[in-house]
Amino acid sequence: PPLSQYAITKMNFSLLSKAMKTKNLPPSISVRLLFGLLFIFAFSVGAFAQRNYFPTAEVWEKRTPEQAKMDAAKLKEAIEFAVRSEAKAPRNLELAHYQTFGREPFGEAVGAFKERGDATGIIIRNGYVVAEWGDVNRVDMTFSVTKSFLSTVVGLAFDRKLIKSLQEPARNYSAPVQIYNSSEKSDNAEAFGKPRLLELFETEHNRKITWEHLLRQTSDWEGTLWGKPDWADRPDRDANSWFNRKRNEPGAVYEYNDVRVNVLALAALNVWRRPLPQVLKEYVMDEIGASATWRWFGYENSFVVIDGQIIQSVSGGGHWGGGMFISARDMARFGLLTARGGRWNEKQILSAEFIRQAKTPTTVQPTYGFMNWFLNTDKKYYPSAPASAFVHVGNGANIIYVDPENDLVIVARWIENNKIDEFIQKINASLIK
Repeated sequence: PPLSQYAITKMNFSLLSKAMKTKNLPPSISVRLLFGLLFIFAFSVGAFAQRNYFPTAEVWEKRTPEQAKMDAAKLKEAIEFAVRSEAKAPRNLELAHYQTFGREPFGEAVGAFKERGDATGIIIRNGYVVAEWGDVNRVDMTFSVTKSFLSTVVGLAFDRKLIKSLQEPARNYSAPVQIYNSSEKSDNAEAFGKPRLLELFETEHNRKITWEHLLRQTSDWEGTLWGKPDWADRPDRDANSWFNRKRNEPGAVYEYNDVRVNVLALAALNVWRRPLPQVLKEYVMDEIGASATWRWFGYENSFVVIDGQIIQSVSGGGHWGGGMFISARDMARFGLLTARGGRWNEKQILSAEFIRQAKTPTTVQPTYGFMNWFLNTDKKYYPSAPASAFVHVGNGANIIYVDPENDLVIVARWIENNKIDEFIQKINASLIK
C-alpha cells in the first residue's frame, strides 16, 4: 500500500544516511547516494499524495487522461458507448413506474417522481476527475442507490454504539411507532379496539430478525408497511401463494424487497430519533463536501411521531416514488468515500469494521453484501471487472462503480443495464499499465 511504501522509504532514507556517515564513504559517492535517495523519497511522497487526494467542498481537481495513465482515445470511445447505450425507458419516471412496478398489487405511487435528464457520468482516478459527460450537477432520482445511503446511516449508528451488534435482533431496539394521521380521531367508535401503534418485530417470525438480516435482504419480514404488503413487491406469479406463503428462516433466503428495505429505514429512524437525512448530512455528506442540492424523500403516508416531533420515514429507493434525489458529482463523492474504506482525508467517516461487513458476501447470495453493495465475487457480477470491484446499483440504471485495484470510481446514469459490463470493459481497455 502507498502509505507503507512511503513509511518504509522514509525509514530506509534515515538508516542509509546514518550508514554513509559511519562508513566514511568518499564525498563523491556519498553525494550520488544522497541524491538517489532523495529522488526515491520524493517519488514515494508524490505517489502517496496522488493516491490519497480528496477534493474540497469548493474544488475538485482534474487530470488529463494522460496524467491519469489512461488512453484518451479509448476513454473517449468508452464514454461515447455509454451515451449511445442510454436507457430506453421513458424519461418521465412516473410513467415508467406505471409501466412496470405500478402494475403490481398495491403498486400505486406514494412518493415523488422527477423527469430524468440525459445520460450522464463521471470518471474519477486516484481521486481526480478525469472525464465527465452530461449534466453532472443535475439532481435526479437514483432509485436503489438510496439503499447504500440507508445502510450508511445504520453503519453510523453501529459505529456510535447506538446499535451494539448488527447480529443482534432489531426487536431489541424497536419501540412502538405512532403513525401520524391528521384526519384520525381517537373517539371513533369504529376504530375502538384496533391497534393504534405499529410494532415492526412482534410476530414470532419477525422477532428473530437481526440488523444483518435486514441489511442483507435475507430477513423475510412479514407484514404491511405504508400500505404495501411484503408479498406485493415483485409478487409470486401464483396469486394463491400471496396470503399463505412459506416463511423462510431469517438468513436462509435472499429476496430483494422494498417493503422490507423500508422496514429497515423505519427501524433506523427509531434508533436515531431524528430524520435520517439530517443524520446523513451531518456525519457524511457535509464531511465529504457534498453539495446542498441532494434530497432524501419518503412517502405521503410515511410520517410518524417520535418524541413529539412529526418526522417522515424515508424510503430506501424509488420503487413507489421517493428515495434519494442527487447529482452525479455528489454520487461520485460518496463512491470515493467507499473506495477509500470509509475514510475522508484523515477522518474515518465509516468504521473499517462496518465497511468490512458491508463488503462480506452474503452466504445465500455471494454477489451481495449489505444493501446496496453489489460485489463482484468470483467475477460473477461484472466479468470484465476485477473480483475486488463493487458497485452501488439503482434502477435506471444508476451505478456508482468502485474499483479499488485500479483506484477508479465511475458514476454512470441512465445506461442500459445489459451494457454496463461492456462499458467497464472499454474503460479497463483505456488503462495504461
